[in-house]
Amino acid sequence: MSAIRVLLADDQPLLRMGFRLALDAHPGLRVVGEAADGLEAVAAAADLAPDVIVMDVRMPVLDGIQATAQITERDPDAKVLILTTFDLDEYAFAGLRAGASGFLLKDVPPQEMVAAIRTVAAGDAVVAPRVTRRLLDTFAAKLPADPGLAPITRVQELTERESEVLVLVATGATNQEIAQSLYLSEATVKTHVSRILAKLGLRDRVQAVIFAYESRLVEPF
Repeated sequence: MSAIRVLLADDQPLLRMGFRLALDAHPGLRVVGEAADGLEAVAAAADLAPDVIVMDVRMPVLDGIQATAQITERDPDAKVLILTTFDLDEYAFAGLRAGASGFLLKDVPPQEMVAAIRTVAAGDAVVAPRVTRRLLDTFAAKLPADPGLAPITRVQELTERESEVLVLVATGATNQEIAQSLYLSEATVKTHVSRILAKLGLRDRVQAVIFAYESRLVEPF
C-alpha cells in the first residue's frame, strides 16, 4: 500500500518541522511538501497532488480559507484539514464551507493528527463529529435567516429514512451510533449516507452537516 502523501501549510517553520517529524515517523505517512503561506499552498497542491493538505487558517499573502477555496475549486476531490485555535478562530466554519474536509485544533497531539489524516485519506471527511457540531453551533448565527428555496427543494428529494440519517449525521453521530439509534446495520447506514450525498450533490459528510444546518433540518440552539 502506498504511503499517504501530506502537504503541510503553516507560516511557523518550527511548527511545520514538528509536524513533519511526527508524521514521517509513522509508517504509511509521508510529508511531500511544505508551504509558508496560502499562495504557496495553492501552488504546492497543484504541483504535488497530495492526498491530504494540513492547512493553517492564519497565514500571510493568502489565508488558509482562501487557499482552501482555491484548491477545492480546482480539485473538488482535494482533502484539506484546517488547523484552528478553536477559542480564537471564527474562520474554521468558513473553512468548512470553502470545501475543507474537517479541522484539527492546532495543539492536537501527534497521534490524533495521524489518526485524522488517515481517516480523511480513507474518505471519511468528519474527523471529530462532536467537535464539528460544536463549531457549527457556535457560528450558526452566520447562516442566513432564510434558507431559500433551493435547500428546501433538495431536501424533498430524500426519503424519510434518509432525512433521519442526515439529521443524525448533522448532530455529530457516528455511523455506529446512527445504526444503534435507528436499529440498522452500519453497512445500511453507510449506504444511506452515500445516497444522501449523491442526491444532494454533496462531496462528503462535512458538506452534509453544513447543508442540514443551512436548510434548517437541524437547529443550532
